[in-house]
Amino acid sequence: MIIRETERLRIRNWRESDRDLFAEINSDSKVMEFFPHRRSRAESDALFDRIARTIEETGFGFFALALRENDAPIGFCGLACTDLEPHLPDGTIEIGWRLALPHWAKGYVTEAARALLEYGFGERELSEIVSFAVPANTRSTAIMQRLGMRPDPTRDFDHPRVPDTQRHLKRHVLYAITAEEWKCCSSAVRPLGAPKSL
Repeated sequence: MIIRETERLRIRNWRESDRDLFAEINSDSKVMEFFPHRRSRAESDALFDRIARTIEETGFGFFALALRENDAPIGFCGLACTDLEPHLPDGTIEIGWRLALPHWAKGYVTEAARALLEYGFGERELSEIVSFAVPANTRSTAIMQRLGMRPDPTRDFDHPRVPDTQRHLKRHVLYAITAEEWKCCSSAVRPLGAPKSL
């Protein structure tokens, strides 16, 4: 299942051949700097199966992100249903990403995320998309800002799945963009290489 293609990237469901890359990004200490733990191979494989199944069934999830030229996976970027009640109501859709270290600082996440905002608002008719991160994770919050998302301090929260022993990772800032906001600033969030009429 291919969700979207951009100038350089393919956004699709996961394939068996992607398992090693998925495990790599979930265990890399730099990639996972702002997450409370690294996943073992067994934990990563179980998550891989769950995400792939959810994408197949719903069209939502953290999609595989691959290079368009050779379909080699480099990480993920997706739209997923959150399960963080009461902090985020049931049905809230978040956009999130994670890349293998060799592919950082090339604009891949911004390129993919812009395409996914168009998918979420244009095709799936979502009313709002949110994203959240530890405040110190400025690489991610900078991407949120480039996407036209706005901070909403009234919705910042302490992540319930981060243990109290890691207080520095517990607080999360939330950014959001509504369908109307996305339409108003579409020139800032349209997929790279797309005509201005989109």
